[in-house]
Amino acid sequence: MTELLCHTDSYLKTFTAKVIAINEETHAVILDRTAFYPGGGGQLCDTGTLKAGDSVYTVTKVKKSPEGIAHEIAAEQSLPAVGADVTGEIDWNRRYKLMRTHTAMHILCGVVFRDYNAQVTGGDMEPLKGRMDFEFENLSKDLVGVIEEAVNKEVAAARDVRVKILPRDEAFQIPDLIRTKINLLPPGIPEVRTIEIVGLDLQADGGTHVANTREVGRMRVVDYKSKGKINKRIYVELDE
Repeated sequence: MTELLCHTDSYLKTFTAKVIAINEETHAVILDRTAFYPGGGGQLCDTGTLKAGDSVYTVTKVKKSPEGIAHEIAAEQSLPAVGADVTGEIDWNRRYKLMRTHTAMHILCGVVFRDYNAQVTGGDMEPLKGRMDFEFENLSKDLVGVIEEAVNKEVAAARDVRVKILPRDEAFQIPDLIRTKINLLPPGIPEVRTIEIVGLDLQADGGTHVANTREVGRMRVVDYKSKGKINKRIYVELDE
């Protein structure tokens, strides 16, 4: 299986690895280690390049597979050979925007859970914008304004963001570790990765995040909608 370097260092932009398998059907290579995030939890996968010798391969998509993390290569390019040493480089501009956005979603989730005890029922994100659904019965323009002010106070508070990988039994002793209505953690996994915004939020999560909330920048709640009797959607955007 592939060692996922971004689970312990979200700021790793380049890395070295070895091709351990190829998949002709999906035009992808499996590496022994990678800094590319394969997507999940509402966060898009990374893109970037792999370099082997004088050849540079464009990574168009990254996803989990039974053999490890599959890096799909542009269709017009050949695949590097099994055993080849490669240097990977992620599209950092895109990744960092996703990191900021993902942390923003956790700030929003933390504030809404703390202030209104509302659980998350869904979410999605793109670079610098995202949406999150909550178990709210009533959501008004005035309340959305209060939430926007509260989340920006947490950004300005410059709270550290900490990553830990814990044994499963230890992780599940943490109160409210799962903030989603449905527990999405695969059953039987031996370890659980947690993201803590110190003093605000602590939950299980597999994505990439900034190291401090001040990196998120100003958050704007740009819209909200009712998606059901007790399901309300909040849309957030970040400044460049």
